[in-house]
Amino acid sequence: MKNLSQKIVRNSFVAGVALVALVAGAGVAYATHSWGGYHWARTSNPFTLKLGDNVGSAWDSILATTSSDWTVSTVLDTTIVAGKTRANCKPTRGRVEVCSNTYGTNNWLGLAQIWIDGNGHITQGAVKVNDTYFKTPTYNTLAWRNLVMCQEVGHTLGLDHQDEIFGNPNLNTCMDYTSDPSSNQHPNAHDYEELGIIYAHADSTTTVGSKTSSKGNGDEVNLDDSHAWGKSLRKDSRGKHSRFERDLGNGEKIVTFVIWAE
Repeated sequence: MKNLSQKIVRNSFVAGVALVALVAGAGVAYATHSWGGYHWARTSNPFTLKLGDNVGSAWDSILATTSSDWTVSTVLDTTIVAGKTRANCKPTRGRVEVCSNTYGTNNWLGLAQIWIDGNGHITQGAVKVNDTYFKTPTYNTLAWRNLVMCQEVGHTLGLDHQDEIFGNPNLNTCMDYTSDPSSNQHPNAHDYEELGIIYAHADSTTTVGSKTSSKGNGDEVNLDDSHAWGKSLRKDSRGKHSRFERDLGNGEKIVTFVIWAE
């Protein structure tokens, strides 16, 4: 639980960012961008979500930036802890495992995967960044690394994209599809506002830090492979399938968001 001074600083920062965004973006309408209403169950705010560090050294500072960025939210904190997995990025109940590996020339830069229970609560998550592409000159930049890591972790918090048209002007948020990540490396005020809406209500139980297992966890399949992601639910503006859902039975499912290489 944060002390009073921390809360005052944080709330002042978010309010200030919101005011700047309102002035700078007057006339721009931002849609609600909750990811299907999915959220972590918890009994109070702010709550702390652990990010398991399974990334290589080239990603350590990127993950630290992403964690710091999302912790600006008034309703949640993220904290980096030792990872419990490696290349296969096997999920851990009650937290998000963040992994980097050379996953191959499969055309995806990053994945966010969340496991949903029958009540629409996130029970665990995984973020994967594909070093096969991030070792190339095109994507081996601070801007691309920040955008992809920030966006994929944002998905595991319950956020969808703010805009999915690559040619539109940047919204100055990592939750925006773009071909130019220069100004889309961090969350913006609307992301923090949306998190406040998603987590405005309290739950009677918690899935954060939960050790409770579920039947049909999906661990038996290779979730790096698009054939295991299940049914396609959405295409991006370039016609590529970008959101998938795999039914695990018993009302449970795995939902996957993917960022494709250009």
